[in-house]
Parts: sequence; C-alpha cells; structure tokens
Amino acid sequence: MSPEADADPVPRPSGGGFLEGPYTLDRAARAAMARLTGGVSPSAVLAPWADWAINLAAAPAHRAALGLKAVADGGALGSYALKRLAGLADVEPPFSETGGDRRFADPGWSDLPFDLYAQSWAAADSWWRAATSAVRGMHERNARRTGFMADLAMDAVCPANNPMFNPAIWRRTAETGGWNLWQGAANFLEDMVSVTRGNGHDRAAREAVGHSLAMTPGEVIYRNGLMELIQYAPQTGTVHAEPILIVPAWIMKYYILDLSPDNSLVGWLTGQGFTVYMISWINPGPEDRDLSLDDYRTFGIMDALDTIGAVQPGAKVHACGYCLGGTLLAIAASEMARRRDDRLATITLLAAQVDFAEAGDLLLFVDDAQIACLEDMMWDQGVLEGHQMSGAFTLLRADELLWSKAAREYFLGERDKPFDLAIWNSDQTRMPARMHSEYLRGLFLENRLTAGRFAVEGRAVALSDIDAPIFLVGTEKDHIAPWASVYKLNLFARAPITFVLTSGGHNAGIVSEPGHAGRSFRIATRQPDDDYLSPERWKAGVEPQDGSWWMAWAGWLAERGSPGRVAPPRMGAPEQGYAPIEPAPGRYVQMS
Repeated sequence: MSPEADADPVPRPSGGGFLEGPYTLDRAARAAMARLTGGVSPSAVLAPWADWAINLAAAPAHRAALGLKAVADGGALGSYALKRLAGLADVEPPFSETGGDRRFADPGWSDLPFDLYAQSWAAADSWWRAATSAVRGMHERNARRTGFMADLAMDAVCPANNPMFNPAIWRRTAETGGWNLWQGAANFLEDMVSVTRGNGHDRAAREAVGHSLAMTPGEVIYRNGLMELIQYAPQTGTVHAEPILIVPAWIMKYYILDLSPDNSLVGWLTGQGFTVYMISWINPGPEDRDLSLDDYRTFGIMDALDTIGAVQPGAKVHACGYCLGGTLLAIAASEMARRRDDRLATITLLAAQVDFAEAGDLLLFVDDAQIACLEDMMWDQGVLEGHQMSGAFTLLRADELLWSKAAREYFLGERDKPFDLAIWNSDQTRMPARMHSEYLRGLFLENRLTAGRFAVEGRAVALSDIDAPIFLVGTEKDHIAPWASVYKLNLFARAPITFVLTSGGHNAGIVSEPGHAGRSFRIATRQPDDDYLSPERWKAGVEPQDGSWWMAWAGWLAERGSPGRVAPPRMGAPEQGYAPIEPAPGRYVQMS
C-alpha cells in the first residue's frame, strides 16, 4: 500500500511551467549537497554565526568585556600554572567546572601536567560560552545555535578525548604495554567495516529480536502495507474487559515497549490481566515515498481499532501512544471526538508532545533552511535514511554518544557491552519523504495542531474536543520531548488529565519496571474546572514517591474500566478475516 499523494507538501515556486525545470534542477543540486553534508543545511549552520558576528560588531562594550574576560582568565590560568609548577599541591583551580565533569573524574587529572591540560580547556570553554551567549539584537534561536555549535567544538577538543592528554589512556597503555591501542585499532576497523557494509547493528538486532528481545507471546492478526497488529496471548485466567492498544513511534521499532522479559511493558501488562494489542510499523523504502501522515492515522490507528472491534465486539479501548505515536494518537482522538466516535475509553500519552513551541534541543535543527535541505534529500532518495536521522540525536548528546564512547573503545581498548536498550537504539528505521515533510513542517515548524490549523480530512481538529480521560507521562531528563512541553497538553485539552512526571530520560523513564532501583515519580490529576498550574508550580506542589509509575497506570486503567474480570478473548477473529497470520514479533519488525 502506498496511497497516492493528493498534495505536494513542499512549497513550489510561482510562475507556472516556466520555472518548473530550474526548480527540479535546483532540488537535485541541493539533494547532492545534502548527501555530502549528511543532511545538514549549510545555511542553517552559517546563518547563526552571521547573526552573531553582525550584532557583536555593533556591540563595542560587549567585545571589550569579552577581551577583559580573556585577560582575566588568562591571568588566573597563568598564576595557577606557576604555583603548580613550583610544587604547590594544595592550590584551588580557577575553573572549578572540571570538578563536576565526569570526563575528569579519574584521579590522574589532579597530577601535572594533566591538570593544566584540563584547566586550559576549561578556560577556553568558559570564554566561548560567554562569547556565544546572546548579544543584544540577536535572534534567540540563533544564540542557542551558536552556543550549541560552540559546545560541540569544545567537546571535540576536550583533552579527555585525546590520547596524548588523557592520564587514564597513558596509564592503561603503560599497564598493557600498548595492547589497548592495538585493541582500539581493531575496534575501529571493525566499526568501519560495519559502517561500510551497513549491517553491523542491523545484524545484532536481527539476532536478538524474537530470541532475547520482543519475546512476549502473541500473534499477528492483521497486516496491511503500513503496519502489523499484534495481539498478545493472555497470561491470566481472567482479564480486564477493555483491551489496551499501543501506538509506538515509527521513528524506531516498537519493541522499546517489549524489551527483555524482565523490563517488558507489554509482558508486565499481560501479567496484570490486560489484553494488549501492539502496532508494528513497516520500515518504509523508497517505494513508500508518498505515504502521508494521515495514512499513519488511517491505516494505522483506525485499522487497528476496527480489527480490535472485530475480536472484542463492543469493548472500548484504552489507547496508549508513545512519542510520535502519542502525537498521532492525540490527532486521531481529536478527529474521533469530532465524529462522535466513542470507542476510546481512555487515552495515555507517553513522552508525547502536541505543542512544539518548546520542543527541546531538536528545535535547534528545525527551520525553513534545514527542512528544505532534508526535503530535497528525501525527494531524491524517497526516504530519510535511519543513519541520516540518527545523526541529529547523536549530536544532541555528542559527548556521551560520540566522543567519550570513541575514547573508551578506540584508545582504552574497551567495548561497550550490548544491552537491550542499546540494541533497540541501533535498530534504525527510515522515514517516508511525504510523511516526514508533513510532520516537520506542519507540527514541528508551524505548530498547527495547537494553533487550530491541523486538518484531518479537510477539517481542522481540536484537542479540546477530546472528552476521554487522559493519562499523560513526562520524563524529567527528556531532551527529545521535554516534560514541560509534554505538560502543555493541560492548556489545550478539557478532559480530566492525570499527569505523571517520572525520573529518567525519554526512553529509560518510560521503561521503568517495578523493582527498578532508584525510580520515582510524581502524580496528580487535574479536573476540567481546576485552575491551570505552570509546570514549575505543579512540580513544586506534588511530592515524589518511590517506585514505578507502571503500577499507578495499571490502577488508573482498572478504575476506568468495567468492574470485574472476563474470560480472555480469542486470538483474532477468523470468521471476519482476522485469523492469526504468524507468531509475534511478526515480519515488519525484522525489516532492515
């Protein structure tokens, strides 16, 4: 299935056919450039620096202050160096930032000459942070971008990532007689071969899925050209009457919610007596370039609800969406409410945004120039490749995911042991050109959903139409969907909202099984008539409690379902065309 596009989401030039030829040629040229830059727009990189330079040139006092800071910092660094070289050990370093930086946690950083390397880097880092802070007249987003790019550059030259300046690497080299460097070279060569072949991480995921990951028993009971619907087998003698439908993000594979048996949300839910259905999205190829965002709603969520209705006639559904799947579920629920379709008993949104005005660091990469660059590359390829998309997420945490990892594996000779979340994170998917353009422009850039300008079937949808109770989860350390941005649903929905703020990040905060050490969460319910509280006031007024939010969610679902338990439903509905097709995890999750 690849529904025919009814509109081109990419802005086209006025002037009719006269400009069509140059327009196509320009897109081809920009697509070639985008492949060379990894999908990064040169304009998006250079424009913030131009804004910074122009406004800095017009601010002589600001420039003078930066000059004075450079002199003062240089003097403090020189004084510290002279004292250390004179043999004084108990000297307070002038740049204390290194004390709380885990990259400098090794005791060797307190010894000469390594402490001088660390302090010199910290001095430069401190100056560049001041230099790239907002200058009067500078666009706020450009200020954030220059600061971000300066941080990237400083992370790249951090002495902790350089074998010549890192005491831990020197010590390991002395202890092993240089074997760590040989092992690191072997690790580097292995990674380069995997990148060249394009199958290293893919192979690891293929070996794990269905064997150590995504192991919860079930059957694929429906398949179309966009998704498979998995019905999981009951694990209890009786079950809650209302089933759960999980809508995962299509930006990665669904099994983030069905990892190892001990931390599988699906496995835990079935063990609590819930009947669970899961959408498993296809990994699209160039032939799927015209799949639209609404196709994911229609052939994903709506087809899944129709299938569940055939298996469990009359039963309302607890719908749960994660990340982009949650955004899509909110759109689908709004459209259903407008049509008086009452099949949803409740709605749960996990780390999912509906308003993108404060969508975190990813906004640094989203403007017209960057989206145009990606659109031209996708126009040429048909899809956005997984590795092209994952690069942006890597840059958001470059120190942890790139530089520190490289130092460990290529200079210390270590190998990060594969674990379930890391294997899932490396199992990349592609994005169809049309859908991804509609998502980036319509939601991320133009924020149409909360502005009342997001149309479904030709009519704008409104989150305020939703009347089903909502369970909303944000995670404290989320850099993809910041919890304060997730919380903003309270501004737009009139339904009762139970908001949970859990410890952890975008993935680990959701995969937070009972018994996981160190987990905590805050929870409170806001009724439609209650006054709105800002995120900060809400957090200050709700006490944290230890444990997993999963338990609270299961209790919340049970309270809003039918009383008592019923016999488990059959697997599929063969007489209506929904016979089991193959065992879980199905075929689509295996696609590379």
